Amino acid sequence: MARILLVDDDEFVRRPIQMNLQRAGHTVDEAANGRDAVTAYCEKRYDVVVTDLIMPEQEGLETIMQLRRHDAQVRVIAISGGGRVNATNYLALARSLGAQRTLAKPFTTEELLDAIRQVLPAEPASPVGAG
Repeated sequence: MARILLVDDDEFVRRPIQMNLQRAGHTVDEAANGRDAVTAYCEKRYDVVVTDLIMPEQEGLETIMQLRRHDAQVRVIAISGGGRVNATNYLALARSLGAQRTLAKPFTTEELLDAIRQVLPAEPASPVGAG
């Protein structure tokens, strides 16, 4: 199963997603904003990053760009409920910045699990320093 970094500023969105991913057998770490997510990703490798796009401190689009600068092979699933504009606009921009899959909120657990299966690399990443 995958090691996933879940990034969403809304705990009431993040916690249920985390629990559902763990029930499916994945290991899930959380970050409440993009800045914390980039720090966490730099400290250890993740197979997939699932990130919201509209967040305080550092929004998801900047997070995707920073993650890709750190690791061009990072696997990203962008999620968004929109904001001031339609979620489709944000999600399209996330794809252009390197997100492999996008999901508009609300989405089902099965839709997220399917997106994770689609972006998973052939072999899960090893923790930094392992080997």
